[in-house]
Amino acid sequence: MQRFGPLLTLFMTNGPVRNFEDAQRCDTERYAALFRHLLEQGVYLPPSQFEALFPSTAHRDEEIERTVAALETFAR
Repeated sequence: MQRFGPLLTLFMTNGPVRNFEDAQRCDTERYAALFRHLLEQGVYLPPSQFEALFPSTAHRDEEIERTVAALETFAR
């Protein structure tokens, strides 16, 4: 996960993503699988790992807990 202020992006990689070359090495197929898995669980992420998430105070504990539970069921 990369974060800048309130924005964050999930990258499927073992190392940090500091530049475009690092981002290009990410496993986009794995992110696509995560996206589909979470979508089936009612959690809506950006369809591309090169887009940002915008969590806010509009996201209550219920949404955060549902997201964490859905992430925990994703096959590693």
